[in-house]
Amino acid sequence: MNKLSLIGAVIICGLVIGAIFAPIIAPYDPSFIDVDNAYLRPSCQHLMGTDSLGRDLFSRIIFGSRIALAIGIIAVGISALIGLFLGSIAGYFEGKVSYIIMSFTDIMLCFPTMFLVLAIVAIIGPSILNVMIVIGCTSWMGIARLIRAEILSLKKRDFCACARGLGISELSIITKHLIPNGIGPVLINIVFGIAGAVIAEVGLSFLGLGVQPPTPSWGNILMEGKAAMGYAWWIIFFPGLAIFITVMSF
Repeated sequence: MNKLSLIGAVIICGLVIGAIFAPIIAPYDPSFIDVDNAYLRPSCQHLMGTDSLGRDLFSRIIFGSRIALAIGIIAVGISALIGLFLGSIAGYFEGKVSYIIMSFTDIMLCFPTMFLVLAIVAIIGPSILNVMIVIGCTSWMGIARLIRAEILSLKKRDFCACARGLGISELSIITKHLIPNGIGPVLINIVFGIAGAVIAEVGLSFLGLGVQPPTPSWGNILMEGKAAMGYAWWIIFFPGLAIFITVMSF
């Protein structure tokens, strides 16, 4: 097994476990305000220091991992469902249906994804649910193109012709034979997509269009800490490190 892949998998498992058991692992309430202890440096009492309101940064980053992973996984799940549905139809039914679907896909690819996400979130309003839906509905195009290419190749093989000869419905052929056999490249795309969704969520929250305070997310922690970069470096450094490690692991 590739050593880097193994290291990435171990880190991701650790992040998932940390997110699930955040209330047990976090030493403090992430929203507890203690102004008397604002801007404390990293120490044994506060492993990653405190922010401008005296909130424990380690606890906030642990709880922020819940938001990052949840949005990443659910958003990619939405995009995978849309991409698999449209891509499999375009691959199996050639002609006008395929042309319309792939033309729409190409149009969507013309728009810079981040600007499209920013515009939609600004219109419908910032919330965790909206961020999940918007990221998912604007990042399915690569999956659709991949599964279409796989199905175009697979549907010409003998097992597919045999299934048609046995009278199996087209829906069953697509869902039970073609998609399972062509899902490999899509799974790789999905894993990379989670990293992209995490970055998108961080960017939206940093700009104030994602997860709203006091709910901790890595993006809004960075946003709150940018004003104190000169004298409280840890508020920027540790969430930035968490983002870097998470994205590189995926």
